[in-house]
Amino acid sequence: MEVTACSGPAAPRACLEWDERGGVTVVADGAPQSHVQPDDPTVLVFEYVQHLAAVLRVLPPGPLAVTHVGGAGLTLPRWVESTRPGSPQIVLEPDAALTEIVRREVPLPRRHRIRVRAQDGVTGVSALGDSSADVVITDAYAVGRVPAELTHTAYVGQVTRVLRPAGTAMWNLADEPDLRYVARVVATVRLHLAEVALLGAHEVLKGRRFGNVVLAASRVPLPLGALRRVVAASAAPTGLRAGAQAQRLGGGGRPFVDDSSASPPPPEAGGWRVR
Repeated sequence: MEVTACSGPAAPRACLEWDERGGVTVVADGAPQSHVQPDDPTVLVFEYVQHLAAVLRVLPPGPLAVTHVGGAGLTLPRWVESTRPGSPQIVLEPDAALTEIVRREVPLPRRHRIRVRAQDGVTGVSALGDSSADVVITDAYAVGRVPAELTHTAYVGQVTRVLRPAGTAMWNLADEPDLRYVARVVATVRLHLAEVALLGAHEVLKGRRFGNVVLAASRVPLPLGALRRVVAASAAPTGLRAGAQAQRLGGGGRPFVDDSSASPPPPEAGGWRVR
C-alpha cells in the first residue's frame, strides 16, 4: 500500500500522526515506530530511543561517524546532528517511500551530514568500508519483529568489521519476559564484541513484561561509570546490566550461528504480556 500521511478511512501501511504539541509519530504496520519533535530534535519520547541516546552521550566528545540500520522518522540521526554537529551519518532504510514522506513532511535541518540509502541492513553494512564507523546502531523492525538476519553471527561480524577499534555497536531488541531471545543475541554478539551492557525499563530487565532492551557492545571496555550516572539521571526509570551480569545472561543463550530467529512477536495492542 502506498505510504502516505494518515488521513481518510483507509489505514495505510505506514503514515504520520501529528499531535497537539507539533510532534509527529511514524506508524508502520499499525504500530508506532518513532517520534520526532521538529522544533526540538533533542526531545526523545520513546524510552528505547532514550536508552540508545544514553550510550551515545558517554562516548568521546565531538562528531561521531554513525551508521543507523533502520530509519523511520530519522529521530536519532536528528538528535546526533543536534548534539554532535557535523557528525557524518549513514542511514540504511529500505523503505524509500517512507523516507520520502518523512523528509517531505518533517524536513531535516540545513547543512546536515545525514545520508539515507535505500538498502536493507545486511546489504548496506556489507558495502561499508573497514573501520569506517564509530557507532553502528541496529534499530530495524519488520511487522513488529527484529529480522533474523540482523542478529545472526554473520551480520554481527560485518558490523564488527565496519567498527573502528574502539567503536560501539547497539541493537534495539524486544523480548518476552523470559529474555531468552535477548540471551541468544548477547551470546552471538559476544563472539565478536566481548564487552556488553544492557539497558531497559526495570520491569523488562527483571523479566516482568514484554519490552525493549538496548544491547551495547564493544571490543574495549564500555564507559560504565559515566553510563551509570546518565541512567541514574534518566527521567524514566531505567536499569543497566553490565559486566558479569550481562555476560551471565548471554551465557544462558545459544548463539545464532547455525540458525537464526526473528524477535518474538509483540503482544496485541494494549497488551503487556506479563508474568
